[in-house]
Amino acid sequence: MKKAGIVLIILLIISASVFAAFHYKMHGVEQAVLAHLINEEKVPADRIQLTEGFIANLSGERNWMVAVKLKQDDKSYFYYKNSQGEVILESYTEDGVEHYVDE
Repeated sequence: MKKAGIVLIILLIISASVFAAFHYKMHGVEQAVLAHLINEEKVPADRIQLTEGFIANLSGERNWMVAVKLKQDDKSYFYYKNSQGEVILESYTEDGVEHYVDE
């Protein structure tokens, strides 16, 4: 019984660690995108309607994406943070059609 309890505790610690690492990474990317929009692209903070981080199942840093929706804009924008720490617009959707942005 003691062995099973120790194994359960170890599994819980591993699960919590993975969840915390995921949350930390996603939060960092979301904050970088927000700072980029406000400071670099000069988008007023009150114009940003939604930012939502998600896993895109792409390779490398593009796996960690942030969807951005702005007020009075029909497009949805998708950003990621590259390995040099730069925020990159990967694509946007308009009228249900995805448009990729060339680097």
